Amino acid sequence: QVQLVESGGGLVQAGGSLRLSCAASGRFFSISLMGWYRQAPGKQRELVAVTTSDGSANYADSVKGRFTISRDNANNTVYLQMNSLKFEDTAVYYCYTICKVVGSTSWYQYWGQGTQVTVSS
Repeated sequence: QVQLVESGGGLVQAGGSLRLSCAASGRFFSISLMGWYRQAPGKQRELVAVTTSDGSANYADSVKGRFTISRDNANNTVYLQMNSLKFEDTAVYYCYTICKVVGSTSWYQYWGQGTQVTVSS
């Protein structure tokens, strides 16, 4: 019912930048949260950044000051600008959203397929 399509991952040298995008489409009528998680090999998935519909944002301590999350409500798209990338930022980055779908009053969580970010040292 809801699809999240991510783009923007890739290979970058330490200190470089990347910008991730995630566009939501499908049968939803209200989006609450949009954000990003990441999962490195052998580690649990962790929250990177999240933004609400009013534009407020929260970040993991490890990315504060380096990453910026933003949101285009008109196009149901969330972005993650990643600067000063470090080797330890290497992971698969997953977009997620919490939204209401048509025909339901409940909130549901959806995930994107993930995009690989690799930072070379």
